[in-house]
Amino acid sequence: MDLNINFDFKKVTKFILPAILIIFLVICAFNCTYQVKEQEQAVLLTFGNASTVSDSGLHFKIPFLQRVKKVDTTIKGFAIGYDIDSGESIEEESLMITNDYNFVNVDFFVEYQVTDPIKMLYASDDPIGILKNIAQSCIRTEIGSSKVDDVLTTGKGQIQTDIKEMIINQLETFDIGITLVNITIQDAEPPTTEVMVAFKAVETAKQGKDTALNNAEKYKNEKIPAADAEADKILQEANATKESRINEATGQAARFEKLYKEYAKYPEVTKQRLFYEAMEAVLPSLRVIIDSGDGTTQNVLLLGQDEVNDLINGAESTTEAAAGNTEGN
Repeated sequence: MDLNINFDFKKVTKFILPAILIIFLVICAFNCTYQVKEQEQAVLLTFGNASTVSDSGLHFKIPFLQRVKKVDTTIKGFAIGYDIDSGESIEEESLMITNDYNFVNVDFFVEYQVTDPIKMLYASDDPIGILKNIAQSCIRTEIGSSKVDDVLTTGKGQIQTDIKEMIINQLETFDIGITLVNITIQDAEPPTTEVMVAFKAVETAKQGKDTALNNAEKYKNEKIPAADAEADKILQEANATKESRINEATGQAARFEKLYKEYAKYPEVTKQRLFYEAMEAVLPSLRVIIDSGDGTTQNVLLLGQDEVNDLINGAESTTEAAAGNTEGN
């Protein structure tokens, strides 16, 4: 009986040991290789020491002595202020207060990428949670220092830029192997419908203001050239008038100088000639009224050039006769 049992044990051992060995070799064969895909990096642990494998493809390792952890290096993201699947708002994340003491609901989307797989795996227990906390802190800091108009309307771009710089600087301090790719404001609105309507009205008014300013600028650009042209025309006419008056004054001065020289030589003759010239110029337009002496007008005589010449000639004859009588006496 004992001989039969020993014989069976040896027989079983003869078949089991090779089977175990084959299974062990198969396990070792599957455990000595690993595959690294594109946009993926592997961290190889050898007795607790980590090294990065960034080349894609098939790689070998020592079975049971080396372990591999793979890290996805594609750009990923998470939402702040709303549920990314349902789109519902998360008020404890989105509700914030601005610098001018207004409440706003602001939703953000954060994009990040793993740059150092070893630090991402072993520098912290929850690197994504750390990134989210940093992002929320920077968001509230920036929104709290901004005016509500900037958050809701024209200042979104600058706010995003400032928040991104703050997050990047803090990530460098924590050094958790993750870098920020981008952060964007998905939506920003007042917390109540009434306030939302009021802000939309303000935005409409601002757009109307911009339109009015643009129209005014257009009108100015149209009118200024015409005004400049009119001003140039007036200046040219003024300069022409000035030159004309200067030339006229110069001519009058030259004529006066010439008359003065003649007067210095022959004063009496010059006086008489000036008198005749003045009368010749004045009398043609002179209106002569003859009065009878009792206050009523008897006759009106308008003297023409011929009558003036006759008067002048008569005056000369009378003068000569009077001069002759004087000489005779």
